[in-house]
Formats: sequence, structure tokens, C-alpha cells
Amino acid sequence: MSLIQELGAQLRATSDELPTGLVSAALEKLRSATEILMWVRETSVDPVGVPQLGNATEHAEKAAAALRIAQDAIATYLASIGMTADASAPPDSDWKAGLERPEVKQEKPDEEKPEGEKLGPWWHERVKKLTGEDAPAEESKEQQADTAELLRRVANGVRSGDKARLGRELHSANAATGLALSAASAPVLHRLAGDLLGHEPGPGDVERLRTASAGRVRSLLPGTPPAVLDTLIARICRVPVAQQGQSGHPADNAVTAGVLTGVLLARLGRDANTLDPNAPEPLRRPEAADAR
Repeated sequence: MSLIQELGAQLRATSDELPTGLVSAALEKLRSATEILMWVRETSVDPVGVPQLGNATEHAEKAAAALRIAQDAIATYLASIGMTADASAPPDSDWKAGLERPEVKQEKPDEEKPEGEKLGPWWHERVKKLTGEDAPAEESKEQQADTAELLRRVANGVRSGDKARLGRELHSANAATGLALSAASAPVLHRLAGDLLGHEPGPGDVERLRTASAGRVRSLLPGTPPAVLDTLIARICRVPVAQQGQSGHPADNAVTAGVLTGVLLARLGRDANTLDPNAPEPLRRPEAADAR
């Protein structure tokens, strides 16, 4: 191996190790936390940390942009020295960052378990508003193990086109698990959109993604405000989203993100099992799919 080839290999390895997926997942968690706190502020004059979260979100956005610029610069440099094969990025695995199972703390035998949620049935009420489906008369005995599993079940419900099944899956989750759909789905949505388009999503792809998904999302979530999907697509395409003084309901973005994941999977002809981090890496189509 020549010195140039060795340099190229080291640069490619460095680019692959940049934590873009982890930063994207962290950024979406900050956004979700901000939305929840802004919703709480509707009944409180206390800023309750919103300014601090806003600053943290801005720093995370700058970090994510810097990582993407660094990767683009490395790819450009590799191409300029004639290492075109190394300049083309391998299949993006950053989407797995939001789907990794969190480490579960082992409870001691005499350790008291924390009490369950005492926030009322607001999650179920909002799911009913978004889907039009009532919560089951009897509470499901089987709770979602984690958000990644909930995302896969929601995606399966979307692919089947069964709105009642989709409602049951969302109702079976608690609020914390459901709200975390925003963070878990963020890197996944970017990867799926890129696979559908045949290239990295950009500002010019907003309308195409909206056309490919809006009808299906509206049919499954008739109670969702149109602006929620528009905001999600803008984030996928790296379009700056204007910050507003008031935020919609915090569940809207989470539920819509989960459903949009299922819609894009259906467009690609994939099942929800491809969202398992341990599943084989799905290949990106060499040509753009027809997103009519």
C-alpha cells in the first residue's frame, strides 16, 4: 500500500468514526425536551429551563453541521487525490444510533421501584386525537420494552394500513416511551429518505418527500396538524426551521415521526425488522426511487 493509499484509508476511517448519528439523536432529544417544556409553559410563567435548552440545542445543531462539513471535506479531498472509491461513503450506519437499547440498571433485591406515571391519561387522549382511535377498554398487559421496539410496531401498523392496529400500538405505550419516538426516529428518517431519493436529502427535496408521504400520513393520522409533517420533512432535508414562541402538543411530533418512518419503509418495500440495529445493513438503491 502506497503512502497516499494509507493516508486515504486513515481519512476514511476517521470520517466513519465521527459521531454524527449520536449527535443527531441527542439533538432530537433536546428538541423534544424543549417542545415538552414549552407546552408546560402554557400554564406557567416560569421559563423552566427553556432558554437553557434552547442554547444547548443551538450548540448541538452547530456540532452536527460541523461534523457533516468535516465528512464532506474529507470526501472532497479523497476525490481530489484520485481516491474516488474511498471518497464514496459506505452505507450510513448512523441511523442505528437512536435504536440502540439503553443499558438497563440491575435492581437490587431490596431496592424500591420508582412509582409509575402520575400525569394523567394525556398521552392516550392525544393519541386518540391524532389517530381517531379509542384506547382499548382494558389496559394491555404487554407494555413496549423500549422505544425502538415501539417504532418497529408502529411501522408494522403503517405498512399493514391498519389504523386500528396503529392506534393500539401507540396506546399500549406510556408517555415517556412514546415521546422518545422523536429521538429514535430522527437518524432513521434521514437514512430512509436518502434511500428513497437515491442521494442525501437536501432543501430541494422537500416537496418530493412531502408528495411521497403526506397522503398516507394524513390517512393514518387525520387529527395531526399539517405543520407537524412539514417540520419533520424540513429537518430531514436540513432546512432551518423557524423557532416559534408557542409549541404544539409534544406528542404530535413523536407520533408523526413514527408513522412517517413506516411510510418511508413501505415506499422502499422494507419491513420493520430492518430497523433492528442487529439486522443486516439495508442497501441503498443506486438510482432514485419513484416518489410519486
